[in-house]
Amino acid sequence: MPDAGPTAVLPLRPLTVGELIDSAVLLLRDHARVLVPVALVLAALEQLLLYPLRLVAEVTPPAYLPRLDELPAYWFLLAVGAACEGVIIALLGNLTARAAGTVLLDPAAPVRRLLRPGGARLPATLLVALLVGAVMFVASLVMPLWAVGFALLGSVAPAIVLDRFGPFRALWRSATLALRTSGRAAAVRLLGYLVWWLLRIGLAVGAVTGLNSAGLLAPEWQLPVGIAVWALVNSVAYPALACVDAVVYLEARIRTEGLDIVVNRARQTGAPVLTPMAGRR
Repeated sequence: MPDAGPTAVLPLRPLTVGELIDSAVLLLRDHARVLVPVALVLAALEQLLLYPLRLVAEVTPPAYLPRLDELPAYWFLLAVGAACEGVIIALLGNLTARAAGTVLLDPAAPVRRLLRPGGARLPATLLVALLVGAVMFVASLVMPLWAVGFALLGSVAPAIVLDRFGPFRALWRSATLALRTSGRAAAVRLLGYLVWWLLRIGLAVGAVTGLNSAGLLAPEWQLPVGIAVWALVNSVAYPALACVDAVVYLEARIRTEGLDIVVNRARQTGAPVLTPMAGRR
């Protein structure tokens, strides 16, 4: 069981996969009043960007299933959607990484502290988010590579925020950390995505279908309601995935680099947590 007290969200010990998911949910719950509104804005912008591409691909909400005669347009739509997801999760990863770091080192800090620009390294995060989006777009054009790209890129924002790496070094750091211990971090990230993908499909399709079945949704409102429902669902799913990334990053450092020893020493002595251990095995 997770430790009691301020480390309940992030126990300073190696965690099971189930505990990692639980810790990510707790991190989201404790910081939802900041994470969800920011995610809602980003998710709404994503829906607006994808809208004309969905018209070209001739897909309709809520499931946006492909048409056999429009597969090239649908494939391009999927690639753009994957790029948008990558960018959004990386941007939210800046907030969730800082939230996770605060839980470890300053649990009494107010949640609104996440909105302060000081120490956020926003330009570096924006650059690496665009790089992630580009990688995910290209990888999604060759569909099997999407899983590889997504699995390896979960730690880019935490590496920038918590270990102060530059964007390109953060990409390398993310990939190497994901592959440690037989690819455990990569597998957990893919599992988290699968879980939230199933939840997103179920919630979005269920909501719109339910309104249609009850006769509460006129045909002309199906498109805007579908867009709104997907934005709302993603406003929870995206920060949840970013929370998984932050928790997995710190747990991987605890498991392979002894971060728990560094943090415990810092708590006892008041010394800052430095990052010379980053990259060590």
